[in-house]
Amino acid sequence: MASVLGLLEAREKKIREEVAGLREEAERVQAALGEAERALQRLVDARVTVTEVLTEPPSAAAEPAPRAVAGSVVPHRIEGMAASVLAPDYQRIVEVLESDAGRAGLRCQQLAVSLGLEAVPAKVEGLRSKAKRLVERGWILQVRPGVFTALAVPAGDKHPGGVRPGGRS
Repeated sequence: MASVLGLLEAREKKIREEVAGLREEAERVQAALGEAERALQRLVDARVTVTEVLTEPPSAAAEPAPRAVAGSVVPHRIEGMAASVLAPDYQRIVEVLESDAGRAGLRCQQLAVSLGLEAVPAKVEGLRSKAKRLVERGWILQVRPGVFTALAVPAGDKHPGGVRPGGRS
């Protein structure tokens, strides 16, 4: 009978080791499951928050849109968007061109002087780059190469074919 008991003890030891291995694996799976559930909850919360923000109607009492800071990206202009969303350097360019609205536009050298900058090539070329970016994004117009003006073009100053520079009619 001793041999039967020995066989049972050996079998019991083997099963105990198997149970211990399965418990370790279950703990590892449980930890991975907990981590995955937390990541999923963060994504669900983010989606809910974004949905709430996007579907929230704009109210008159809402705080004003944040002003842009130097070095920020120039956004594409949409109807009703104020120049205050632009970085300060770009805002100044738009303001100078708007104050010059009655004229046929400003060359970059004239624009530099109006902005209080030296009309040296480095400053003028930097200004030309910014002005072209404003044209590309719909903030100002380029009436001819190197000459820029504000969007508000007087009614009598229509361009041939009714098309404004930049492709807008």
